[in-house]
Amino acid sequence: MQFSPIRTAIIAIVALLGVLFAIPSFLPENVRDSWPGFLPKQTVVLGLDLQGGSHLLLQVNQDGIVSERLQSLRRDVRNTLANQNGIGNLITTDATGHALTIELTDPTQKPAAKAAIEALQNTVSNSLLSVGGVQELAFGETPDGKLTITLTQEGINERMSALVAQSIEVIRKRVDELGTTEPSIQRQGTNRVLVQVPGFGDSQRLKDIISRTARLTFHLVYPGMTATQAKAQGLPAGTMILPSQDGGEELLYDDVALGGESLVDAQPSYDQQRAMPVVSFRFDTRGAITFGQLTSANVGKRFAIVLDNTVITAPVIQQAITGGSGQISGSFTTSSANDLAVLLRAGALPASLDVVEERTVDASLGADSIQHGLTAGIVASVLVISFMVIAYGLFGIFANISLILNIVLIFGALSMLGATLTLPGIAGIVLTIGMAVDANVLIYERMREEQKAGKSPLQAINAGFERAWGTIIDSHLTQLIAAIVLYFLGSGPVQGFAVTLALGILTSLFTSYTVTLYFVGMWYRARRPKTLKIQHFRFIPDGTKIPFMKISRYVIAFSIVASLVSLGSAYFKGFNLGIDFVGGTAIVIQHDGGPADVGQVREALDGLNLGEVQVQGFGTPEDVLVRVQAQEGGQDADQVAVSKIREALATENYTIRSTEAVSGTVSGELAWKGVIALVISLVAILVYIWFRFEWQFAMAAVTTTTHDVIMTIGLFSLTGLEFNLTSIAAVLTLVGLSLNETVVVSDRVRENLRKHRKMPLPDLIDLSINQTIVRTSLTQFTVFLALIPLVIFGGEVIRSFTIAMTFGCLVGMYSSIIVNGPILINFGLKSRSETDDGKDGKTKSVGGASV
Repeated sequence: MQFSPIRTAIIAIVALLGVLFAIPSFLPENVRDSWPGFLPKQTVVLGLDLQGGSHLLLQVNQDGIVSERLQSLRRDVRNTLANQNGIGNLITTDATGHALTIELTDPTQKPAAKAAIEALQNTVSNSLLSVGGVQELAFGETPDGKLTITLTQEGINERMSALVAQSIEVIRKRVDELGTTEPSIQRQGTNRVLVQVPGFGDSQRLKDIISRTARLTFHLVYPGMTATQAKAQGLPAGTMILPSQDGGEELLYDDVALGGESLVDAQPSYDQQRAMPVVSFRFDTRGAITFGQLTSANVGKRFAIVLDNTVITAPVIQQAITGGSGQISGSFTTSSANDLAVLLRAGALPASLDVVEERTVDASLGADSIQHGLTAGIVASVLVISFMVIAYGLFGIFANISLILNIVLIFGALSMLGATLTLPGIAGIVLTIGMAVDANVLIYERMREEQKAGKSPLQAINAGFERAWGTIIDSHLTQLIAAIVLYFLGSGPVQGFAVTLALGILTSLFTSYTVTLYFVGMWYRARRPKTLKIQHFRFIPDGTKIPFMKISRYVIAFSIVASLVSLGSAYFKGFNLGIDFVGGTAIVIQHDGGPADVGQVREALDGLNLGEVQVQGFGTPEDVLVRVQAQEGGQDADQVAVSKIREALATENYTIRSTEAVSGTVSGELAWKGVIALVISLVAILVYIWFRFEWQFAMAAVTTTTHDVIMTIGLFSLTGLEFNLTSIAAVLTLVGLSLNETVVVSDRVRENLRKHRKMPLPDLIDLSINQTIVRTSLTQFTVFLALIPLVIFGGEVIRSFTIAMTFGCLVGMYSSIIVNGPILINFGLKSRSETDDGKDGKTKSVGGASV
């Protein structure tokens, strides 16, 4: 109770910093710009679901890299053997697609050929700092004497990793050319790139610009033979056939006469003579010299400009072009010419990138999400604050001051860290509002007990804060474990939820204990009351003696039956899986002229031949959710399906508000990650509780938590609620909340084992539950007060999440109070009298305390 000036200063400094970092997020930009330079100006970064924008997850195409590398390796082998060493050969690609087979025309030259091709060995590294790298090629021989060169898997992986790093730089240049603000471009794993562009709602254009390779090459057209003739008579050596933009085909030399890497500028322009948009380009000095020599030596021949293996144009060289510049003409519009210029200025991607996940949110939908989140937050705050004042009077006001400071610190920390706030993140803050008062309720209830035990007000205050601290730490850390697992194994909005939840847990540890203690201490020193009037309202009276253990067999029987029903429903009926887990496309559309007609939308999409299409209402009468199964043609087919839906609904006055497309590959990974997250969370919590208590407490806690998870999963199966990524977040958060209550009861059981050594264990557990049930009912009610506004006002996007959380809290309270005790007994927990060793007078450890 004696607060030193240093502790007071720390509280004041932390509160001031929290306010300073939080305020900019709520001020207009012009006000922030006028602030003095020493004040923080960084704001909370809004996620795409709150401000609109596009999210693309791109994956390097391994087949394309292997094919291209084998093609270049084939040229190198042919040049090494035939041109440099005069060794005749026939090179083919083997069935695996990862190796070349070389058949020599003169088998006696095998040793020389072997030595020549082994000189082509190459080491690949994905980092400038790595030493040596890995060998890319493996050399061998077939049983019939042919030589083989195989691309090693290690070499392929290293090359892919290096290409991802190069791709990120190219993508960044392309996105910057679009003039967007604060794009996020990150590497994910070894072969993926995540691109998030806030405020850019044209996902189709973004995909075209980002995922196009934009590899520009210049080739001479093979003279005297057309592509059709070459197909009939056989391709001449060193040639290839490529499609042209006008629908035909061209026979070209496969050697690249000049590459696009020599370009230094590309700009959209307009050809006045032909009245058409074109792209003007300019080479660097070396490229200009090469271009001049090339055109000088081939006057009268056709010269093809090839972009991504498509011939854009193939004009006849009329005269030498020595100025180092030229034009690319084709069937361009003004927009496509501008986009091509952007691509050429930024450079070619070193590898093909496939879109494996796409999420686009319209700015208006983001504004609606913000409104939903703010409404839910304000209503939840008012309800929780009002309830705390009703229940605890002046002490409730102290708790509310800590709660408000807690919210300020969360926003301040989000701003300071530059963290992204998503709609599930707002839900995390709202949930924190309900959880934050949990510690204060625990402290106040402990103070009441100590005062009833005969202690003075000062002693009761000291004991209340001191003895509640261990339980507060245990309950908060179990929730923090779940949040950490969510962050590292989740993605996007789920990570946003994990960040706000973790920050809320950490800040509430500071505010609910230190700050509340400071205000209670100030009040006590000023008033010196004879007694403490702490609680004004309770749901359950003091001194209850409910015989929970007498009905335990019926409770366990009910839980077993309910769990079997849940598991049976999950196995036989299954789940209404979101596209996060099954792949496909989900599109939210809005009717511009009043309520949407679901039947009309379904009729408009029936003739598109897209497989299974689900159409249902989504929140407001104007909004409709369209879910389309993953198409057989892969990602490209999924994109075509979205375009067809867009065109079909454009004539019916429907606007697309958001698009979410997930490939089958990513959906499988997300499902597997969700299972792993749940298992890791349970194991980590088991280890922690085992360390803090005893193995019986740990096993009982994990058993009851598993029971709660099964019941909640059963809810998704039985009701048909959509099970998606946020559902995994709900289940993992439920793990933390359920354990919060279980830990409190277990802590009281452990304490009573020290006090009542002769009491039979069932009676001792009954006593512990009755002592904590007042606190449990109050804390659960405050969490409900925070969750109910989320269910009502949080919006359709997180509806299944909030319903699951609310149901899970009910089940968690039931299992912590009634189910946990019988399980403790069944796992062999002994009362103090049962653990006395009568033979040698020694004592044993029970519940973490020595006797």
